[in-house]
Formats: sequence, structure tokens, C-alpha cells
Amino acid sequence: MADNKGMAKAKSGKKDEFYTIYEEIQSELNHYEKHFSGKVVFCNCDDPYESNFFQFFVRNFNYLKLKRLICTCFGESIAAGTQITLFDDLGEPIPPKCGYVIDITEVPMANGRGVTDEDILSLLTSKKRGVKKLKGDGDFRSKECINYLKQADIVVTNPPFSLFKEYIAQLVEYDKKFLIISNMQTIKYKEVFPLILKGKLWAGYSFNRTMEFIMPSYYELKGKGYVDSLGRKHGFVPGICWLTNLDIDKRHEELILHKTYNPEVYKKYDNYDAIEVKEVSDIPIDYPGNMGVPISFMEKFNPDQFDLIGSSDISDTLDGIKPLGEEWIKRYRAQGGTGHYTANMKSVGYSADGKNKIIFSRLIIRHKKLKG
Repeated sequence: MADNKGMAKAKSGKKDEFYTIYEEIQSELNHYEKHFSGKVVFCNCDDPYESNFFQFFVRNFNYLKLKRLICTCFGESIAAGTQITLFDDLGEPIPPKCGYVIDITEVPMANGRGVTDEDILSLLTSKKRGVKKLKGDGDFRSKECINYLKQADIVVTNPPFSLFKEYIAQLVEYDKKFLIISNMQTIKYKEVFPLILKGKLWAGYSFNRTMEFIMPSYYELKGKGYVDSLGRKHGFVPGICWLTNLDIDKRHEELILHKTYNPEVYKKYDNYDAIEVKEVSDIPIDYPGNMGVPISFMEKFNPDQFDLIGSSDISDTLDGIKPLGEEWIKRYRAQGGTGHYTANMKSVGYSADGKNKIIFSRLIIRHKKLKG
């Protein structure tokens, strides 16, 4: 996939089951080993027959010293029951649109050295420890799934993009630790950004990168997309990130800066007291006031080094921001400026070289140890 149109289509159609490949999960989860010992992990958007989150945690159950692993699947998932005919604990086939769960506290290893494919298949089909039918459809918002959520320590999954606002709100409501995949643009949501401001959510190790997913069969492949040996479609989605509230070493790494402030280079916004910084690498080391930086800064945000003030996308987070004004917008239009901007909007903008420029999506930050 060459752009974000696929995500938008998935959102509008409520068909956002993009299955994360194992390598992507392993690459991120390798940084979090210390968090899982003795913990109950819940993957609440995961068909155990399809989900590589289940595969990762069941293969590493003993290595990570997990206490328990729970995976629930939405019964209306397009993949539900397509790998193996599912049976409940009475031997009856699980009907379509019925959710199911696997809840395990141990993963036996037949060879005693590591978890094999045979071990996993045996576990999935075990009448005692295998997949069980839920009473409902397995929606993460159902009472059954919320009951499992209450028992969990850490939630790890790729949630439905179309329901991300509800999903993150539920995790916060039940005060859960989590590590989840998201589109980078979600940090601009008014339901999400305040959590970042309050230190309840931050970027994981991977942020603003193109990630490979296994796509639904209806999906039209583009760019580098391909079909694997099992006939599954693989696509590539840009602007993907991991979001978490698990403390990680990366969050405390200092961003090394080399630029110094020059008023001729760093323009001040006309409607807010801050300077425009076009690239994260251009953040001046010596400017004590507010600075507007791209949202990709979240990948480098160290709360010990910077204060996060607010977002230009959510003007309520910025004290003192003013509307650009009618005359400002008139000049902008006369100069060929485009976009849906009005005089009352509070997007940040500045004037340079005789032209008015509106800046799209800026995080406002300041150095923590410099005094203005």
C-alpha cells in the first residue's frame, strides 16, 4: 500500500482487520521483556488461529514467565473459524458470529526445549485448555470481554482502527497497562492527545514507520504488496506507531541537538507566542520559549528534557492562541493559499518573505531546563 487510503477505507467500512505480521510484533516486544514476568496478558482483538500476537505470546510464554494469556476473538471477524472448524467444550461446532476465547496458564513443550507448531495446535484443540465459546460475539466492549480485561495486567494488540477512540478510552477507564498499534494521526484526536499531555500515554519504540500487515482477501494490493505462499495478501501501511504506557528506556534518552537560535531562520507565529521549527533535527538548543514542532517529535519526546505544552490541532490546549483573523486570511487567499481555513480558526501561521503561511499540525514544546 502506498498511502493511507486503505486505512480510511477500513475505517469507513468497519473492516479494519489488518493482521500484524510476527516479525513486526517481535521487533517491538523485544524491548519490553522486563514488564511481563508474572503478568496476565490480554489480547482482546485476536483470533488465536490467525493472530500473531497469540503466536508470539504462546511461543514465549515460558521465556517471558507469563502468569496467564487470554485471547478473545470477535465472532463477526472475517477470519473467524476459517482455519479450523471450531468446537466448544461439549464437542459442538461453534456457530458463526459467536465469539470465542482461549485462556491459558501454562504452555507444555513436548520436546522440553521450546514451543513448536505441534505444541500450539495441541493447545488450541485441547478440550481442557483450548478454545472455548463465549456467550456473546466477543466484541471488546461486551461484558464478557470487559470481565477478562479486569483480570488482565497488560493489554497487547492491534485494535480496530475504526473504534480506536472507544478502545483507548476503555483501557484508561480500567487503568490498564497496554502496548497497542495505531495510526500516527490518532495522537491528534481530542480523546487521545490529553492523555499524552497528562503522561498517561507515549510512543513506543516504533513510530511513524511503514509497517507490513496481512490484509483481508478483498483488499486491493498496491505498491510493494504481495501474496505469500499461503495465498495471503500482504500490504504496507505508512504512518504506523506503537503506543504504550509502559515505561521504556527510549523515553528517557536525551535528544542530541546541534542548532542554535537565529530569529532570521526561526519565524514566530503571528497568532501564538512560539517559533516554527520545521524538522525535529532543527530544534534549537538555546531557545527558552515555546516551539512548534512536527508530530513526529513524539518519537523523540523525553519528558525529562522537554515540556509538552499543547497541540495546534487542539487549540484548547494552548493558552493565548488567537484566531488568524479575517485580514490575515484574505492576504493568505490573495497569495494563492488553499485549504479549508477561516478567520476564526486557530491553526498557527506566520508571515515570511511577504507571504502568509499556515502550518499544519504542530506540537508545542519548550526546553525543560531553560528559563524564558
